[in-house]
Amino acid sequence: MLVLGPAALLAREPRALSEDDVAWLRRDGFELDSATVTRYRELGRSRFLDEQLDDRGDDQLPQPIAALIASYEVSTKPTEQLLTELRDDQEKIKNMPDGDDKNAARKAQQQHGNDLLQQAQQIEMLHAIYGENQLKEQMVWFWLNHFSIYGAKGRVRWVAADYVQNSIRPHALGKFRDLVMATLESPAMMEFLDNAQNAKDHVNENYARELMELHTLGVGSGYTQQDVQQLALILTGSGVAPLRDRPGLQQHPRYAAMFVRNGMFEFNPARHDYSDKVLFGQKIKGSGFDEVTQAVELITRQPACAQFISKQIAEYFVADAPPPALVAKMARTFERTDGDIAQVLRTMLDSKELAASYGKKFKDPMQFVVSSVRMAYDGKPIANAKPLLNWLNQLGEPVFGRLTPDGWPLDGAGWSSSGQMAKRFEIAGAIGTGNNRLLTPEGAPKIGGDFPMLTTKLYYDTFDPRLSSPTRDALAKATSQQEWNTFLLSSPDFNYR
Repeated sequence: MLVLGPAALLAREPRALSEDDVAWLRRDGFELDSATVTRYRELGRSRFLDEQLDDRGDDQLPQPIAALIASYEVSTKPTEQLLTELRDDQEKIKNMPDGDDKNAARKAQQQHGNDLLQQAQQIEMLHAIYGENQLKEQMVWFWLNHFSIYGAKGRVRWVAADYVQNSIRPHALGKFRDLVMATLESPAMMEFLDNAQNAKDHVNENYARELMELHTLGVGSGYTQQDVQQLALILTGSGVAPLRDRPGLQQHPRYAAMFVRNGMFEFNPARHDYSDKVLFGQKIKGSGFDEVTQAVELITRQPACAQFISKQIAEYFVADAPPPALVAKMARTFERTDGDIAQVLRTMLDSKELAASYGKKFKDPMQFVVSSVRMAYDGKPIANAKPLLNWLNQLGEPVFGRLTPDGWPLDGAGWSSSGQMAKRFEIAGAIGTGNNRLLTPEGAPKIGGDFPMLTTKLYYDTFDPRLSSPTRDALAKATSQQEWNTFLLSSPDFNYR
């Protein structure tokens, strides 16, 4: 019989996490869960971060969660099919005689669009809660907010899920230039910022302006109104592919070789302005879709782009007013690596400025809701994601819910009013007491409560040793496990990371 000595027994014990480890992990992901802590202990910080930034996984989810997502219509139907069915329904309704039946058909179509948008919202929330690569999940949310779209506008409800899964998620840790191009070629962005209507002799500058002001360079970065006008001309002809044959191209064969189709994105040369343009003082010869790729390359190589994106990321992860020295380091990495998002994140996550900010960054509503569910259920699959959307709506930060294209605020001041805190306490209570329908499949009757147990080994290993005295005092006054859960989730210790 093999008898292990003290050293061997000690080696089998999991490595205790330091205060710095716990704080770093809470900033790296939405919140701790047992699987994340176990993986971190196995690899150590350096290899753990390498694994995240390499992004070699397939965003695998627990089987029940994957099955729930697969049950959604928006997951099973291609985007083109959804839009084709929408077009057919619209034509059918248009041809109906006025009256109650026509009004009912219109309402049903609107409800269908709302259902598809809700499904897209739920998919994003479920990925955020259960995704193994929590750094990537945070970046998916960050980029969804940065390249913001409003889900209720026009056909955006039908293509919002496509936007997340095919434009944002595959490029969340890649090259920034590729991410910009992916959002540019998405039907959601083309619809939301009106570039689908941008054509020669009918130029729409809306997307060109926001592409520079909000997506890449920032306000006051040196671009001019003339640059906006020139970029708008470059973008003419870029839009959403029609759902019928294109007789215009058959009538003009010379355009056929210049035509570009990628998914539901279309560059239609018949709608493009082929004049030469000048952007940031550089001539871009009228050549079709190549102008678009040249313009994006030129914009994303501007020093202002490196500075702006680095500051936005640091504001989300580090501080409402991020240290200029950290932003400068991140911007240098951005420029040196040709906009490699993963390397910019590495610079930030390895910095002393990040460590100095622990416990001072207030969670936005998305972070609060996702982290509360991760902490409370610790990997246990939920059966109904609709309560998550209701909570985000109550807190004023619904996914795809920002009417303007500037995205939700990144600073704590936007989310820490007394009204906000009262709503957080209510949501903490709904989660902490089990008085929610997270574990009840949609449509099924809820029977009794099912409150979580937050006093787990995970809690005692990570949170308990670092609680502040006021939070300990509050928890000591709890008269039940449910009340204790509520107090913890609504405490400053949990709401700051």
